[in-house]
Formats: sequence, structure tokens, C-alpha cells
Amino acid sequence: MDAPIAVLPRAPERTSESPERVVKTPSLLLWMVLAILGVAAFAYWDEQREFAAALKDFAGEQTALADAIATTFRNQLGEEAAPPSDGSVAGAILQPAPPLISGSKSRQLSLAARAVERPNLVRLLVQAPFGPGLMTADGKNLSMPVLENGLANGATWLRLTRAEAAGLGLPARTAMAGLARVDAGPAGHWGVVVVASAQRERDRELLAEWRLVLSVFVASGLVLVFGGVALRNQRKQLLLSQELAIASIQSARDERLVRADKLATMGALATGIAHEVSTPLAVIVGRAEQLTAKLGGDERAKRAVDAILEQAERISSIVRGFLALARGDAPRMEHVDPGRLAEVSVNWVEHRFAKAGVQLTLDVAPNLPHVACEPRLMEQVLVNLLLNACDACEPGGHVELRATAEEERVAFVVTDDGSGISADAAQRIMDPFFTTKAHGLGSGLGLAIANELVKHHRGTLSVLARQGQRGTRARVELPTSTELQNG
Repeated sequence: MDAPIAVLPRAPERTSESPERVVKTPSLLLWMVLAILGVAAFAYWDEQREFAAALKDFAGEQTALADAIATTFRNQLGEEAAPPSDGSVAGAILQPAPPLISGSKSRQLSLAARAVERPNLVRLLVQAPFGPGLMTADGKNLSMPVLENGLANGATWLRLTRAEAAGLGLPARTAMAGLARVDAGPAGHWGVVVVASAQRERDRELLAEWRLVLSVFVASGLVLVFGGVALRNQRKQLLLSQELAIASIQSARDERLVRADKLATMGALATGIAHEVSTPLAVIVGRAEQLTAKLGGDERAKRAVDAILEQAERISSIVRGFLALARGDAPRMEHVDPGRLAEVSVNWVEHRFAKAGVQLTLDVAPNLPHVACEPRLMEQVLVNLLLNACDACEPGGHVELRATAEEERVAFVVTDDGSGISADAAQRIMDPFFTTKAHGLGSGLGLAIANELVKHHRGTLSVLARQGQRGTRARVELPTSTELQNG
């Protein structure tokens, strides 16, 4: 019989230019770039913080040196008488001059002051208690408000700009000044300033920045290279997955087309067979009716002829049902007692079981709800399942037909202890022309027809191996009359 086959629509192919790829790849690249920039910004901030700490330490060294010189000034100046206010004392400290203080002490202070200075690196300045400005080691006066204000405000260190450093004769680079103040008693309050160029520290900081840039560049290149390789591999995997998915869909579609073709062939075959059977069947019925008129009072012969007519009518009913299904007609539903349906099916096959030496038992649960079906067709389904179970058993085997109710459905379960079925065969057992029987013993159409009949009655048919036991379990589920009415 030929039943409609639902063919799944082909899934749209996803290419590498699909919207998902367009969105995901730039997003990943953006996150990679943001991560690189974040790491670079953190590294630069940390490097600047370390450089600022190094400058502060460098300034602390200048402050310590200024404090040491200020202590020397206090010790030397405190031993002298009150100096005049013409700057000769400062000159004596910074440079040998006509001795207003003892010549040996003046010379010691001058040598100490000159020992501090380094050409283009360190300058020593002194603020005397008289007069404005600062005095250099060579006795010159110098005006630098930033240092004078720092001494006046009690600062211990200052950072000088490039222009300010150049004004002191140092390289036009960042410079750090250490400041100290000393109370020399009668000699007054003095200020000492040690200014050192941070050129070397700044050069080291620039080299560190370049190393940082190079490291970030190398790291970024590695990240981008490995990220690109990862994206390429991911793209290949996605394309491969898409190809596999498309191949799977195409394979499933091909399988459905093959099945549809087999079902169509089966329907055409069933229709042809039904048509060809109807002619000899009409002859059999006609001859049996002729015999009935000639039997007279022979009751035994009459029962035999009645059996022939009954079976002929059964065959004719099944043929009409097959033809109706092949044309797509709905089955003629009747409200049938499941127990009666099972009993009739068992009666039809009892002689086959007795001949094969296989025990057949029937277990029907009480008070089963009626099912809506065409009795002749559903009897044919159960008969087919029972005969298959009988063929699978050896003499002395056992087959059981059980009818039970489960929610709003009735289940007919045929269980045998025969040879069983493999998992691969169980998946294909419903395919037309597939059979596990030896060549010439099976056509591969029985279960395929039974499955189509069950589906036509809005039911399900499954055939599986018994778990942990020998044999096979076939299960037919049909909706009850109540479920069909509610649906």
C-alpha cells in the first residue's frame, strides 16, 4: 500500500560568509586587540611608576648629600666669630679667599665643596644668610626662584625642568635637587642645594620603554599569529562540521527517498496482488456456493464449505482494506474490544504454533478500553507479529501475546524467546524488502505493511531485542476510542 511520506526540508547550507562568522570573527579579534592594549597599558603604567620611584630615590640621595654638607658647614662655621655681611665667609667656604676664617678650615671647606661637583652632572649651591640668590662654587651669584622658594618653604627635594637644569650648566634633561638648611649660630642660617642631572636614569628609563614597546610588539605578534592560526583551525572545523551536517541531511534525505520508493513499490505491488487475487478469489467463492447447494444433509461437508467461504470473505476484506489504504482512503474505524481482537488473532494462528511445537499464551488485562480501528487490518498486524515470533522460536519455545492499558492507549506486546534480533537489524526491520529470514523464507514485506497499517490507525509499532534475555519484543500501541474522540 502507498502511504504519504513526510520528507524533511533541506536545511540551508551555512557557508563561511554566514552572519555568525561575520559577527564572531571580528568580535574575537577586537577582544584580542583590547587584551593586548590592556596589557601594554598596565605594563607602561608599572614602568612609569617604577621610574618615578627611582627618581624619588635619586632625589633622596641628593638630599642626604646636601644634609651632610650642611652638617659640615654648621661644624666649621660654628667655630668662627660672627662673620661680616659681605659674603667673604661664603667665599671662604666655597673658594679659598682672604681668610676671615682660619686658612686651614677655609681650605677644607673649599675642597669639600669642590669634591661634590661633577662636570655636567652635579652642581653645589649655597644660600648665605645675607643677600639674595645662590652662590656657586666659583663664587658667582645665581638667581633661581624655584630653589630659593623651596628652601624658604622647607622642601627636601625638587624636580627641575630641562630649562632649569640648563640654566645651572647641566644637560637640558630632568634634574633632581636635594635641599638642606643649617643654623650656624652666630654665622646665621644657611641653605645648601645639591643639583644632580637625572640624565642617566632618564636614559635607562627610555631604554626600558623601548624594551617594553618591543616586548609588547613581539607578544602582540605572537598573540595575533597564534590567534589567527586558532581562528583558521576553528574555521576549518566549522566548515568540516557544516559539510558533515549537510552530508548527514543529504544521507537522511536519500534514505527517505529510497524508503518512499520502496513504499511506492510495495503499494503498487500490493495493489497488483490484490487485483490479481480478487479474480481467483471470486472463482473460489462461486464454486463454494455451488457446492453448498449440492451438499444436502452432509453437515461435515457443509462446515468445510462454510469455512472456505468465511476465509474467502476474510481475504476479500483484507484485499479491500489494502486497496483503500493504497488509494489513501481513511480506514473504516470501529470501536473494538482489544481482548476480542487479541483472541481472534490467536485463533487464526493456533494451528501454525501447534505444528511448529511452540507454546502460545494470551494474557489480556481486564476492563480494557475499546480501540478505534478496522478489525480485519489490525488482526492482520497481530497475526503477522505472532507468525514472525513463531518462526523465530525452536520447538519447545514460548510466545506470549499480552494486551494492557497505559494511560489513554492500549498496548499489544508479542514476546518470544527465539533467536532474537541485532541492534542494526532492529533499526532496519521496518524497511520494505528487508528480512532476517533465510533466502526464500521471507519477503521483507510483512513488518513493513504492518507498520504502515499501524501508522494509518495513528498508532506505533516497535521491534526490539529483549533486555538481558533471549528473544524479541514487538509492541503495538493504539489510541483508545476516547483519545480519538478528544483529539
